[in-house]
Amino acid sequence: MRAETAAHHVEIDVPIANEETTVERVVAMLRERHYASAEAVLVVDAGGRLVGAVAVSALVRAPGTHAIAELADRGCPRVSAHEDQEHVAGAAILGRAASVVVVDDDGRPVGIVPPHALLAILRQEHVEDLHRLAGIQIEHARDREALEGPPVRRARHRLPWLLFGLAGSMGSAVIMSRFDELLARDLAIAFFVPAIVYLADAIGTQTEAIAVRGLSLTRLSLRHLLGVELRTGLLIGVTLAALALPMVGLAFGDLRLAIAVSSAIVAAGTVATTIGLLLPWVLQRSGHDPAFGSGPVATILQDVTSLIVYFGLATLIVR
Repeated sequence: MRAETAAHHVEIDVPIANEETTVERVVAMLRERHYASAEAVLVVDAGGRLVGAVAVSALVRAPGTHAIAELADRGCPRVSAHEDQEHVAGAAILGRAASVVVVDDDGRPVGIVPPHALLAILRQEHVEDLHRLAGIQIEHARDREALEGPPVRRARHRLPWLLFGLAGSMGSAVIMSRFDELLARDLAIAFFVPAIVYLADAIGTQTEAIAVRGLSLTRLSLRHLLGVELRTGLLIGVTLAALALPMVGLAFGDLRLAIAVSSAIVAAGTVATTIGLLLPWVLQRSGHDPAFGSGPVATILQDVTSLIVYFGLATLIVR
């Protein structure tokens, strides 16, 4: 049994009733014995397949002569036993349910993932995502407590993605070296490299934080999400550029430089949001945790792209 699947968190000692059983009989059944989890009563048909679930709170308000099937929520969240725990929590959130029913391949109920287990899953996934956003590689369950490990282990968890970042930094240096003639003509162009790179990183990090969790919880299409994020990034970029244009122009007395910097900020906002959303999506589609697309990987891609755009615009505008 994998530790991060629904089967690991399922509680099998739960009340189950045939769909023809009366509410009165189900209530009596609940009083007769103690269940490990009794947030809901699972309703099954004659073949033992799941029909729906009935919250215990709904039972006490229903007439005793009604069949339990009349109260069943037939659209209750349900997952297979081998479903990843993150999708289990996502099903509960999307279904606005306190628990999730686990079924086998034939649709028969195995049990319920109770509320306390869902909370534990959400906390664990949150911690893992924070680690991955920071570029910390988690290998085993015991490694999740990264702050408590010895320095050697902690360094081993952090270095893999940082090595990628080191290679990307060397690439950024090479890109800047290709524009040495431009920088020689106007050194002020170099002054704004940190600002362009920082804004791209900051905007991208915001998008990544939204995408990493949102992709596993939303039902919206990628086209819709990308369209919204592109418009958001463009709006942020235009706003920052509008503020930067007069500041740079007044400080350096060079309108062309101000236009180049402002244009690069607009482009950086659009590029950063695109990478911040698409990279986690690609990883999710390939079966990997989308959080791995954040941190150093996305940062380097955003930095390199922003530098290319900035120097390209500066070459065209600043003569």
